[in-house]
Amino acid sequence: MQTNALGGDLSNAIEIRLDDISQLFETKDPFPFRERDLATDADAYISGHASERPGDLPLELVVHLPSEAANVEGVRSLDKSVSNFFTHRAAAVARELGELFRAGRRSLAVGLAVLAACLLAGQVLSALTPRGGVAHFIEEGFIIVGWVALWRPLEIFLYDWWPLAQKRRLYQRLSEARVTVRFYDQANRL
Repeated sequence: MQTNALGGDLSNAIEIRLDDISQLFETKDPFPFRERDLATDADAYISGHASERPGDLPLELVVHLPSEAANVEGVRSLDKSVSNFFTHRAAAVARELGELFRAGRRSLAVGLAVLAACLLAGQVLSALTPRGGVAHFIEEGFIIVGWVALWRPLEIFLYDWWPLAQKRRLYQRLSEARVTVRFYDQANRL
């Protein structure tokens, strides 16, 4: 197990070294640090590394900054800023997941209606025409179309929601991550 200088566990630590705290935030965002979005590259870096860490251990984000940044306002509230950002991201993914399930329920209702109509049409066709040949071909075609109508709802409820649920869990973990700021001396930087 790797440990840091203070004896803490680094196995779930994500380290990022910056020259300035502003590198971490989106520069076009007009809000103060605590409410600002993380820069796209910083978000991708942190999220990517967090997804590779074991899910059963809490995450830690270690931000290395030059010692001159110690008195910058954004540094003091960095933990709150990171937590707020990932809390908002988790909520956005939760809304996206809810929309996916709503679309799944609607497409399931449509798919079941199409399946019922196709089965009924197949039964009517079977009753009205002699068995065999083209009538049997059309009846089987109706059955296939009915089952294909359920393809998308089944895809949503069996597969499509998993990546969103994993992303939501990742963002929730990141919102709870401990944020540690460490300062380095610019003169001794390698």
